[in-house]
Amino acid sequence: MSGRHLRFGAFIAPFHPVNENPARAFERDFELVEWMDQLGYDEAWIGEHHSGGYELIASPEVFIAGAAERTRSIRLGTGVSSLPYHHPFMLADRIMQLDYQTRGRVMFGVGPGALPSDAFAMGIEPARQREMMDEAITVLVPLLKGEPVTAKTDWFTLNEAQLQLRPYTRPHVEICVASQVSPAGARAAGKHGLGLLSIGATSTGGFNALATNWQICEDRAKDFDQTVQRSQWRLVGPMHVAETREQAIEDVRFGLEQWLYYFREVAALPLAPAGSFEGAVEALTSSGLAVIGDPDDAAAQLERLEAQSGGFGAFLFMAHNWADWAQTRRSYELFARYVMPRFQDLNAGREASMKWASSNRATFMGAYGNAVNAEVQKHLADVKARAERQASEGGSEEPGQ
Repeated sequence: MSGRHLRFGAFIAPFHPVNENPARAFERDFELVEWMDQLGYDEAWIGEHHSGGYELIASPEVFIAGAAERTRSIRLGTGVSSLPYHHPFMLADRIMQLDYQTRGRVMFGVGPGALPSDAFAMGIEPARQREMMDEAITVLVPLLKGEPVTAKTDWFTLNEAQLQLRPYTRPHVEICVASQVSPAGARAAGKHGLGLLSIGATSTGGFNALATNWQICEDRAKDFDQTVQRSQWRLVGPMHVAETREQAIEDVRFGLEQWLYYFREVAALPLAPAGSFEGAVEALTSSGLAVIGDPDDAAAQLERLEAQSGGFGAFLFMAHNWADWAQTRRSYELFARYVMPRFQDLNAGREASMKWASSNRATFMGAYGNAVNAEVQKHLADVKARAERQASEGGSEEPGQ
């Protein structure tokens, strides 16, 4: 990955156990984004969910508006807006407003909707969700460019619809399509020339599909005379980083098992077998799904993803609340201090300078010693000359004067 400059961020669903105060949970999510902004992370993506109890942000746009007021430079994206749940004109209008409110820091992540319970509550057939997503993207892209759109489907109608605002970000806000194992996301991203957001990049199926999905994206882009860029490809995976692997494991005793229970019993996506805490940690780390370790373990995961994918633009932590707040903050800090620089060439110049100085130390020290010795000799000569001058002046005085 030499010479590349990866970006880093977080994908914040978020995940909060139902025994916590929801007001404090919201506040902690804001604090996490603020902390990431201070540490120099590039992006934070905020999820949309309406059932299940854990993932409690219903409107990423509302959250982003609040987070934008608390931060300076971090970019903020919907991660993701579930397109079948919204009339595209109304959704485009909200995103355009955020484009202005954030002064161009907003990003627009889109997908078909993740929780079957959300779709059921709204009477949406799961088999239709991906088709509905593609129909929505078809009109959202021109709307966000400021163009007029007329279109009719079996679930929305647009009659000469045009947003009042023209894009703050030109030609439009950055748009990314969610992808897991299914090729639907990659096909949609390629068809419309958009970014790709691989949410399950470290799961066995998602990891194995990385190169294939990107190839699908590129092939579809060619079919529709579009272009796609690896720099707009984000990979998502869970990590918790501590000073040592043993400390990281101890940290995640706080919340790992509750997180696994949610996926196993509510979200219908078992990520590790039921059993002991130690067995779950072993299953998550040995499969490559998660990093629970030190900065070297985190760096190894990024190198593994690079090799499998052939190159991507950003890595996003899947925010998870496995550890308590102090250890969670520490994890993001350690990653920023010791992992990010390895993949951004931040210290290449320093390392080269240190190596150069070390390899030439004898020469430099010799020159330094000569310079010091010359100054010593100069000083001694001055002292001697002063003494001789004083002696001469004293000897020239006549006796009795």
